[in-house]
Amino acid sequence: MERFERLKSSNPDLSLRHVHESSFATYGRVLKDYDVSQLRVLMERTTIPEFGNRYEASIHELEETHLKGLLESSVYGGLEIQIGYCNGMNSFLNGLEYHKVSEVNVAITDFILLLGKVQDIRCNTYSVEQVEAFYVPQDTALELYGTTLHYAPCKVSSSGFKCVVVLPKGVNFPLQYGPREFTLEDKLLFMRSKWLLVHPSRQKLIQEGACAGIKGENLEVVGVADD
Repeated sequence: MERFERLKSSNPDLSLRHVHESSFATYGRVLKDYDVSQLRVLMERTTIPEFGNRYEASIHELEETHLKGLLESSVYGGLEIQIGYCNGMNSFLNGLEYHKVSEVNVAITDFILLLGKVQDIRCNTYSVEQVEAFYVPQDTALELYGTTLHYAPCKVSSSGFKCVVVLPKGVNFPLQYGPREFTLEDKLLFMRSKWLLVHPSRQKLIQEGACAGIKGENLEVVGVADD
């Protein structure tokens, strides 16, 4: 049985969809015309932590590839970008973030994304009942729109996941000023161009200033055996 079908069977409550299905168009688009082989080779040198996730916002070697210029001109309209990665062993929703700009992901391994819509946030809260799950196969490049709620990918097997993360330069870096709560949304601003809601179980992030706005269980993706 194909891995996607096995994952659907092991996660009946997630209503798992494939990123190539038309329903993904609400959240983003698959980028079909980009050669990601150079990124894949470079990402082979990176490791997956034994526990948790490792996020690096900007990696010089990844930013030296031909893909940087292509993405800057065709996806980001001339904006300077940063290319990093997120590798890990995550299986849970944990939180949802948005940037108000597109994020490009390149799947170095298969993984699952748990997604939502900014439009469904109510008074800085978001119900997990509105989260949709999408399977992303290896070597897929995709654009997540600025209105798409997302967070770290979820692994599909015990091996963990690897994901290249592309954003405009400066996103996800520390704020250069203290909290300024002019609007209700300002309470969600966690880092530069990173508005974040977390599940109440993520106490460390809450202590660091994140808003405990996720309502419902902390959704878990159940992986399957490696092929």
